[in-house]
Amino acid sequence: MGRQAHWRKVYEERAPDEVSWYRPRLDVSLELIAASSVAKDAGIVDVGGGASTLVDSLLELGYSRLAVLDIAGNALERSRARLGSRAAEVEWIESDVAAFAPKRPFGLWHDRAVFHFMTAPEERRAYVAALERSLAPGGTAILATFATDGPPKCSGLEVLRHDERSIQAELGTGFALLEVRRETHVTPWRTEQRFVYFRLGRLT
Repeated sequence: MGRQAHWRKVYEERAPDEVSWYRPRLDVSLELIAASSVAKDAGIVDVGGGASTLVDSLLELGYSRLAVLDIAGNALERSRARLGSRAAEVEWIESDVAAFAPKRPFGLWHDRAVFHFMTAPEERRAYVAALERSLAPGGTAILATFATDGPPKCSGLEVLRHDERSIQAELGTGFALLEVRRETHVTPWRTEQRFVYFRLGRLT
């Protein structure tokens, strides 16, 4: 099964609050976005944002030029329905992140759990190329992955767990690692998953 078919099937079979990564509010992400001091109109893209509630929080906080990218269109439809009339304030993009070519640069790139599914070197290179196409010079990238003591799989797929050293090696010298946060995420069925968040600044 291809990647898009896999994720569409996940959202066909489960409600947004029935997936392991669900949180009603993404507090760590919001704190890191605030710490970035990105202008509220600089543009934020939420990669793999699907049915996530991050966009709701960003709208409530007054951010504009928001985009949500996901490979599964049915996940995006869940968020559109949830937001109602406010969905018109968001750009909704159904795409594999590796193929993403933005219409404009963004001031901030947020990814809570896509990068750790890039298990092959060529996938990670394509992801970083998309990030570089999308993020304005001086912009901020916030990436969260499973930590080295996190699960080896998610949703039936292998993942590649990361720490500070590996994330810096993957992104290269064009990014400076500014902050690291660790989180123990509790799934809807009360199991624990170790995540690590990286806030990086684009230098070039």
